[in-house]
Amino acid sequence: MIGAARRGDAEAVERLLEEGVGADARGTDGRTALMAASFENRLDVARLLIEAGADVDAQDDTGQNALLIVTAEGHQELLRLLLASDADPEITDQEGGTGLIHAADGGHVGVVRDLLEAGVEVDRVNAYGWTALLEAVILGDGGPRYAEVVRLLVEAGADVNLADREGVTPLQHAEQNGYDEIGEILRNAGAR
Repeated sequence: MIGAARRGDAEAVERLLEEGVGADARGTDGRTALMAASFENRLDVARLLIEAGADVDAQDDTGQNALLIVTAEGHQELLRLLLASDADPEITDQEGGTGLIHAADGGHVGVVRDLLEAGVEVDRVNAYGWTALLEAVILGDGGPRYAEVVRLLVEAGADVNLADREGVTPLQHAEQNGYDEIGEILRNAGAR
């Protein structure tokens, strides 16, 4: 089931479901077929699995799940399917990472927008002491996608002065990296 889902073989997945293989069958790493489909952006297979009753919030041995995977990979249509299927947009992995933090890290503007529209907590802090805003500034490249992610997070009420564990603010990170546009967005929002 998991291999068929990864390959995007909807016919094989449908046949296996009809033969009684559970929609939540797991591999040795705890991954479900829905997670495998999510990595490869297999929208049709994911839809089949969800319709067959797959647990959209199931997590593997590392705390990853379909929503966290698609947000990290930037698979916006699959994210929308998961959200419409009542996936928990606030679910976290073992490091406290949320879908919003993953999407900000990857500079996935549409995914960030959809998660913010779903009402996710914008200032959630992961195990590293970073919020989505800090991830976008620290791990991004300062380019247009990351500037837009920062703009969206600021517009959603992100605390622009919430520093990392070392006391370095998003603005200080932006200035250290020479990210002028991001610095301007943050200063205009009251960053120090």
